[in-house]
Amino acid sequence: MKLQQIRNATIILDLGPYRVLVDPMLARKGALPPLRLFVARQRNPLVELPAEAPAALDSVTHCLITHCQKGHFDHLDRAGIRWLREKKLPVICTPHDAAYLSAQGLTVQPLLAAHEQPGPFLNGIIRTVRCTHGLGLVGKLMEHGVGYFIEMPGEPSVYLAGDTVLTSTVREFVAKHQPDVCVVPAGGARFDFGGEIIMGVEEVIEFTRLCHGKVVANHLEALSHCPTTRTELSKAAMSAGVHLMVLEDGETVAF
Repeated sequence: MKLQQIRNATIILDLGPYRVLVDPMLARKGALPPLRLFVARQRNPLVELPAEAPAALDSVTHCLITHCQKGHFDHLDRAGIRWLREKKLPVICTPHDAAYLSAQGLTVQPLLAAHEQPGPFLNGIIRTVRCTHGLGLVGKLMEHGVGYFIEMPGEPSVYLAGDTVLTSTVREFVAKHQPDVCVVPAGGARFDFGGEIIMGVEEVIEFTRLCHGKVVANHLEALSHCPTTRTELSKAAMSAGVHLMVLEDGETVAF
């Protein structure tokens, strides 16, 4: 298996003959609105797609969406929708998102299995894992979505945590399944009120201690409400004595 970090939560997974694009945010730098009103009011994304992106996207065979409604453009924006529509690629998603994505003119393949139950995915199996995209009042306003646990013949198992804080659900799932590779959101995103809506430094370090496999951090340095930097996260992991992979945009790693 290969994993290529594109930008923010957008990655590409090489799984045997398949190249799966996850949560495409493909807009140009500054094309999307700010995510905070009183501080960090920059337009998003903060950076352009990496130079490697066009060639990487050209060979994608499928798309996988963790969540996309209630304005979550950082996981599927208009540019991503246009690109998927033009390419006519199959878009795999939860039943909850199927009608919304179909209304965008996309070729939708909804998953059928219940949460944490195995269902068919390409030539392997997939499970969904509940996300908690923030707690308290801010959590009530969010689209929580899912993470995905993918097992393919001859490939390492991979858990895409999705946009979530570190909950008992996530802890228990990792302890039970111990994925070979985990991809976790690490930007410490927050709005003008409430707490973090995805993992920040401390929760990523705790997650990494729970997991026996490799852990890859993303959701970094691309959105105005994500203050955690790659340098900060790497230094914290080194200080904690844990091995955490912090990829640059465009970088590919093989497992």
